[in-house]
Amino acid sequence: MRPAIDQEQTLRQIMQRRIAIIDGAMGTMIQTHKLDEAAFRGQQFTGHGHDLKGCNDLLCITQPEIVAGIHRQFLEAGADIIETNTFNSTSISMADYKLESLAYDLNLAGARVARRAVEAVMEKSPDCPRFVAGAIGPTNRTASMSPDVNNAAFRAVTYDQLVAAYTEQVRGLMDGGVDLLLCETVFDTLNLKAALFAIDQHFERAGRRVPVMVSVTITDRSGRTLSGQTVEAFWNSISHMPLFSVGINCALGAKDMRPYIEELARIAPVPISCYPNAGLPNAFGGFDETPQIMGADLRDFASQGWVNIVGGCCGTTPAHIQAIAEAVRDCAPHVPPKPEPYTRLSGLEPLTIRPDMNFINIGERTNVTGSPQFSKLILGGQYEEALSVARQQVEGGAQIIDVNVDEGMLDSKAV
Repeated sequence: MRPAIDQEQTLRQIMQRRIAIIDGAMGTMIQTHKLDEAAFRGQQFTGHGHDLKGCNDLLCITQPEIVAGIHRQFLEAGADIIETNTFNSTSISMADYKLESLAYDLNLAGARVARRAVEAVMEKSPDCPRFVAGAIGPTNRTASMSPDVNNAAFRAVTYDQLVAAYTEQVRGLMDGGVDLLLCETVFDTLNLKAALFAIDQHFERAGRRVPVMVSVTITDRSGRTLSGQTVEAFWNSISHMPLFSVGINCALGAKDMRPYIEELARIAPVPISCYPNAGLPNAFGGFDETPQIMGADLRDFASQGWVNIVGGCCGTTPAHIQAIAEAVRDCAPHVPPKPEPYTRLSGLEPLTIRPDMNFINIGERTNVTGSPQFSKLILGGQYEEALSVARQQVEGGAQIIDVNVDEGMLDSKAV
């Protein structure tokens, strides 16, 4: 399999010398153009039977010069890496606009627009390499949780559906010429695992790899993802994948993100990225943190030795990116740690099995072949009651639950 060696090596060399800069918020910049429905439709979608205003990804096809202009502004402000305008370009997310069939084309167009912007800027400064990251969002569905409060087992999307949608997105981005893939604003680790699986499968089929970046979002000051994981548990869940970097973006402003970036920098043996919002949204949906405030906050992270890639998310403009680039210019990049090779597991919280630990307790009663009580409940379809058996074991000190529903009288997959 042929890796994209030159671009990856060039970016790694840059990151050995200094902290790299990623761009700011595409959505914030698009809003400044005050585009109406006709502008979003362009010439190509005048007869489309659904409103398209707000479908920012579509602008890669209908208003490519606006998107390219935004890319150029971020590059001229000092960004080394720009993200394609494809955050929602999956068939799952595009269903909101009745544009499911357009997913591949959106990603192809988004990658090509970003590529042209990079090439145009590099013509003026060929000694300053720039890179295109294919932006892969979390979709508007969650595979780990039910959106129906009356049915905890319901899922609005399956893992296989996510894999299929992400495969189409990755194919379009790769065909369009991206240098990296960036799975960002991850709120559900299962969605991300579907994306990473799709990426790896595509790499195998295409015979070519590009570096993969991952960026999670901590949804509030609890320090957990929306699907409930702590930072360390999240890292344990994805550490099997050979990643170029891992980081945190969106949701919180830099000040509230500080303890979680510190933790991630301590545990992950890969480069660390950080691109926060310009503060938490205010009562009017705007963002209050100025370029100077964000520059100072990210300089703090950089001076602590926690980051390799910094930039901005919601509410950040080229002025923010310029201030951030200037603020971290003389800061040394983070040196990834070398964690001990322990067994590291993850539920909502991490479990690290260390040599000096006492016994690891495994709950075995959630097993239809070993527990008559559990078997009777499962065979009778009494799943809530069966769940209480698992809960009792956790409350009794079990750190791992062994669940087994493999029995001749059961449809084990459905159970």
